Formats: sequence, structure tokens, C-alpha cells
Amino acid sequence: EFVSAEGVLQAWQRNRRYVEFEDAHRPLGIQIFGSVPEHCAAAARIIVDAMHPDFLDINAGCPVPKVVGKNGGSSLLKDLPLLQRMAAAVVQELGADCPVTTKIRIGWDMEHICAPEAVLRLQDAGVQAIAIHGRTRSQQYGGKADWEMIGKVKNNPRVSIPIIGNGDITTPEKALECLEKTGCDAIMIGRAALGNPWIFREVISYLEKGESVV
Repeated sequence: EFVSAEGVLQAWQRNRRYVEFEDAHRPLGIQIFGSVPEHCAAAARIIVDAMHPDFLDINAGCPVPKVVGKNGGSSLLKDLPLLQRMAAAVVQELGADCPVTTKIRIGWDMEHICAPEAVLRLQDAGVQAIAIHGRTRSQQYGGKADWEMIGKVKNNPRVSIPIIGNGDITTPEKALECLEKTGCDAIMIGRAALGNPWIFREVISYLEKGESVV
């Protein structure tokens, strides 16, 4: 679950339930969304001081209208200077207390692919890792994830921070294929884990031993 920066600032005790976890869940990051840099920074400080997550993630990829309508999530891909200012504000606020990461999509739509520029801007802002979902906002969760674009971003010599590939990784075989095709430092699995929460164990076994576990 991610949490609204505005919700944290306006009603922290009510919204705290979205980010509560136990130490057994670590390593664990907490994700926020918002559209005002100063508010996101303030909310990040409240969360980090209260919950002490291992990292704080800024969501710039969620495509749902409820989030996009508030200029959060993937709406930020239409305003990269704002996304950069937001990331910089959060990074500056947290300092060495907590690493900051970001989740993005490859663009708003096929006519506005912005991942290459977005990653460089976020890197300049001090973000320490970026996860890229290989679809545009307009695709929602349909169509095919563009691993080629993820690989293009990862293999840009100007990119020096870890890039995490995401999208259509539904099996251990797909996990290996994504890593090989993109050269990413890591992969992220989302929806596939809802139907098969053991997929992480299966992927690790396949990558380490070349065999699947049941």
C-alpha cells in the first residue's frame, strides 16, 4: 500500500495504518505519492521518523484516475521538472536518514516516452535507485511491457544508479529473460505475486540453481 503525502500531513494517525509493518517484514520501503514537493518532503520526514523504513519511495507510476487526478503518480511524467523538484526536496529533507527511490513508467503515452530523461533528472536529484514499469500510463496494465526501453535507459552510460525492471515478469523464466534483455540491476514483481505469493522463492531458486521449486 502507498500513502498520500497530503493524507499524512492532514490526518497522520488515520493514515498511519497504511504504512505500519513489523520488523520481520524487513527490508521494506514505504511509498508515497503527491504533487507538492514541500508537502512530500514533510510527509516523508513524518513517515521516516515514525516508522524507520529501509527506504522511502516516490510513486510516479500509478495510472489510476484517483491518483492521477490529484497530479500524483504517473501524472508527474507530464511535468519532469516538478518530478525532479519533488525528488530533490525529499532527498534533501531525509539526508542520510533514509535512502530515496522512485517508481516510474516509460511515459505518459506512446507519443510522450520520457523515461530516459526522467531517470537522469531523478539521478541528479539524488535518488538512489529507480524502478521502471515498461508501460505508459495510457496503457494502464494492458498491452506488452517494453523491456527494450528499460534496457535503453539502463545502458545509458550517464546512468550510474541501479535500475529495476518491472512489467510482465510472471514466471522464473520471464525473470531471467528480463534481466538478460535489459541488463537491469534487479527486477520488481507486482501483480504476479497476488496470484502466486511464492513466485519470489521460485525466481530466486531458478536464478541461483537453474531449477524451479514447487
